[in-house]
This record gives sequence, C-alpha cells and structure tokens, in this order.
Amino acid sequence: MNAHDDPHSPVETGRWTPGALRALPLEQLGQVAARIRSLLVEHVCASGGHLGPNLGVVELTLALHRVFHSPEDALVFDTGHQAYVHKMLTGRVAGFAQLRRRGGLSGYPSRSESVHDWVENSHASTALSYADGLAKAFAARGQGGRWVVPVIGDGALTGGLAFEALNNLGGHGHRRVIVVLNDNGRSYAPTHGALARHLAKLRRTGVDKRLEEMGNVFTDLGFSYLGPVDGHDLAALEETLHQARAVGGPVVVHAVTVKGKGYAPAEADEADCLHAVATVDPATGAAPGGAAATWTDVFADELTHLASRHGDVVALTAAMLQPTGLKPFADRFPERVFDVGIAEQHAVCSAAGLSMGGLHPVVAVYATFLNRAFDQLLMDVALHRLPVTLVLDRAGITGPDGASHHGMWDHTLLSLVPGLRLATPRDGATLRVLLGEALADQDGPTVLRFPKGSVPADLPAAGRVGQVDLLTGTGSDVLLVGFGAMAGACLTARDQLGLHGLSVTVAAPRWALPMPPELIDLAARHRLTVTVEDSARTGGLGTALAQACTDATAGAVVHTMGLPRTFLSHGSRGELLAATGLLPDGITSTVLAAFDATRRAA
Repeated sequence: MNAHDDPHSPVETGRWTPGALRALPLEQLGQVAARIRSLLVEHVCASGGHLGPNLGVVELTLALHRVFHSPEDALVFDTGHQAYVHKMLTGRVAGFAQLRRRGGLSGYPSRSESVHDWVENSHASTALSYADGLAKAFAARGQGGRWVVPVIGDGALTGGLAFEALNNLGGHGHRRVIVVLNDNGRSYAPTHGALARHLAKLRRTGVDKRLEEMGNVFTDLGFSYLGPVDGHDLAALEETLHQARAVGGPVVVHAVTVKGKGYAPAEADEADCLHAVATVDPATGAAPGGAAATWTDVFADELTHLASRHGDVVALTAAMLQPTGLKPFADRFPERVFDVGIAEQHAVCSAAGLSMGGLHPVVAVYATFLNRAFDQLLMDVALHRLPVTLVLDRAGITGPDGASHHGMWDHTLLSLVPGLRLATPRDGATLRVLLGEALADQDGPTVLRFPKGSVPADLPAAGRVGQVDLLTGTGSDVLLVGFGAMAGACLTARDQLGLHGLSVTVAAPRWALPMPPELIDLAARHRLTVTVEDSARTGGLGTALAQACTDATAGAVVHTMGLPRTFLSHGSRGELLAATGLLPDGITSTVLAAFDATRRAA
C-alpha cells in the first residue's frame, strides 16, 4: 500500500508538519501539492481571501519547509498574502474553515497563531529588512548557524524599502540570508518598470547562459545568484536551495512561478489571476451576479468623466490599477495613468513633480498605505502648496484583512498637514461633487476618503451652512456630527434618540479639514455635540473639533466617538463597527450616557 492509498498518511489527512514533509519521498509530494491546491480552492472560494498568489507558491513552500528547519530557520513571507500554504504546512489546515472570520485564522502571518510566523507583514517590501535585522541578531547572539529566508515577489521588489535592504544585505558577504524571489511577473496585474524588464531578461537568458556569465542587478549588489529555476519543479527547487545553503553568504534564488497555478479560472484570469477574491463559485471563480455598486465604482466612473473635461488630470497607482478603480480611467486615457509599482512614497513625490509641471495628479491608494507616504505628503506636496489629490479607498474598518489593512490612521495623520483639505463624502452623490471640487482646487493638497463596500442610498441634505450639510432640521439638545460614511448611522441613531425625548441635529461636513467654522457655531448652539468617525478617535476629526471649540471659546461640550487606539483584529465590517460602538445602537447608548452626564454636570 502506498501513501496515496493510506487514509492515515499525511498525504491524505492534511496533518502536515515540516518534519513529516521531510520524511516523505520526493515522488509523493505531487500528491501533497494537489491536495493543498484543492483545499485552497475550497476554503478561499468560500471565505474570500488571496487565492492566486497561494496557488502559485505550493511547490515553492513545500521545498522551503523540506530544505530549511522552521522555526529555527526564519521563513519570512512578503507581503504575507502568499503564506496560506505555509500555514497549512505548519499545522493549521483545520483553521481554514474559519479563514479571515472573527476569532478565526488570519489571512496573513500571525505571531499569535504559530511560532512559525515571524512577522505580521502584510504591507509589501518589508521582508528583506526584517531578514537583515534577524540575521544581524542571530549573529550577535552566537546563533550563526540559523538561516533567514525571506520570500519576496517581483511585485514587492519594486518597493524602495526592498532596495534599501538589498543594499545592506549585499554589502555583507557573511550573512546567512537566502532571498527567494518568487517571480510570476505580476503584483495584482503585470509588474511594470525597469526591474520587471530586467527579470524578464533573466528568465529568457538564464537557461542558455552559464551562471558566472550572468551579470545582473543582484550580483552587482554583492549577492550570489542561482536561477532562474522552475518554481513548480520540486526536485529542481530543492537542489537549488541546497546549493544556496552551500554558498554560505547572501544569495538570491530566482524561482519562476505561475500565479494561480493549477486552477483553470485563475490561470485564465489575465486581469489579476484571481489575486484576491470575495465569495466565489469554486467551479468558475466567478462572484455571484447582481452585486451593488461600490464606492470604488462611483469614484472610477466620476474620475473618468471629469478627466474627459479636464486634460490636466492624470492618475497614479502603486501597482493597484484595478482595486483602486483606475482601470476605466486607464482604458480611456492610457497615456495619463502611471503605475509606479509598490512604491507609495515614490507615487506621492512623483505626483508633486507632476503638479509642479502643470498637471493635476490623482493618487489613488488604500487608506492604510497612505501611512507609508506621509513624509512625502507633508514635505514634498503640502510644503510646496501643490494641487495634488489623494483618493483613499478602503478607509476605516475594512474587515477580514485585519489590523494592517484597516484604514484607521489617516484622519490623525492628515490633521497634522498644514493647508490640506479633507473631503468626507457620505454617499455616491457627494463623492462625485467633492471629487470635482478637489480637482478644481489649485491652492494645495486635497484628500477624499471612502470605505470598502457598497455605496449607500443618497442622503440628501435638508439644508447647508457653509461646508456643513444638515441632514435633519435643527434641534437644541444634541448635535450629531457624522463624518463621511457614518452619516447614515447617525440618522438612524437620531430617530432612536427622539424616542427618548431628545431633539437632535445631524450634521455631515462636506469638507472636514480645515475644520469648518460653521460647525463650531453649530456645536455652541447645542447642549452636547457628539462626533462619529470611522477612524482613530485619538487625534481624529472629533478631537480637531473639540480643540477648535476650545480655541474659539465657544463653550461647546464635545464627545468624540471613533475607533480605539489599538490594533483591531479581522472580522466583518459590521462585526467590528458593532464591537467599537459605531453602529446606531452603540451611538444611541453613548449619546444618552453623555447627555445624562452633561445634564448632571450642569
């Protein structure tokens, strides 16, 4: 009886451990790879997550765990969305039934889940810097026999931080670091730029030229270079990784893989090889039909419309043309969109140059990734008072991707930037109007932010005072300020508070920074003002209003509601908003308690 027929074999049960894998004959690993792919399709199609990247690294991850001894040897995955196979091979197969659900398995490496996960690195281009530090630490502690193996994709290698790390790693010939370059020619979509062309040249010529004749960017930086090797040939992978161990110093192993390997819908998906999916049909890879329009859809449509009228509008993406909604713009105006790779710092600084040259750049980026380019926004855009528009998708609670992907820091950071104007659209209609106003602003940087998910029904204003829309008639007890997408929840809370005898005004600032003076005046006319924002409460827009009221000696009592100063785990957006008190019931309870405290204090 062979292992494939044995129901208790790790080939069949999925009870894989690195030790059990090393004990299996090489010829049985194809069965393990097939079983892993089957599980990936089954679970990721049911829960959503990163499908294509993980299908592409099955054999590579098997080889890594057979040649190296995790966790004694540190395997560090960049950006972490290619680590599902690593999770399966380190005893977490059963957890995939709750992948990316609250209390379940994280969609990224997680130190709290396993000693095999070194870092929770779900922002790209970081693994090589982690590896540099780990190798230095192991050497300093007399643990020079331990290997550090960062796995980085060709897309993540376009980030500037990766090159800073390569510069340091290659300058020290004794470091026991093996950089595994997982080259599938893509990030979300095909990788662009000079590095992509260089890797393509290595893929074409590597088979025909002897290693010592192959000068390349890695050897020039001080690395030994092995490859290119077929990333789906287990025998070749293991042989190459053993060769890399024998070198003894910093080595680059260039593995060529196919994103979505072994799953026909992914291999046929030229747009992004089913990179990240919601719930989809495993037979076809297609999402259910009839999905509602998203905030991203509205932005994509309006930007393309505005660009047809304004020839100075250009757009930039950091390797995320499709997810940030720039694909329709690129289809219509291919010469006016620039994919800079996974390099948000460069995107914002390049936008400054575009603006200096007389254009109006729109930088479309997920809110969480704005953190990486804050210095460029502050010193390269705002200091020069340049008209650059940043559009922050996935702002606030994003849900299943967890702590690193919640867009909850931008309000705090943006409030520090002099001369910056922040728009907070509450629905599709205001998004369209405010995007037009941002592109017409020539006095400095402008920012729009909106959440992940379906755009709500439009919430028309009953009136307007300056830059503040009033969604209800004015009351005198409570002013509820709903920033952006929180306006709808505030309207529902207003109805609930009315049942408790409170007269409530709901205000929705169109432009929230600088703080509209009309909002300060409104706060002064109510016994209590409560601000609600889907962002960090610390240093957020509510804090800015409270400070503005104090500076104006307005005598307003301001209570701020927002996300706590902590790293929030993964779960659905609704679950996490409920847990942080930002759904209507939580807002109502908070307002009642705060109003009662205000009344007692009076």
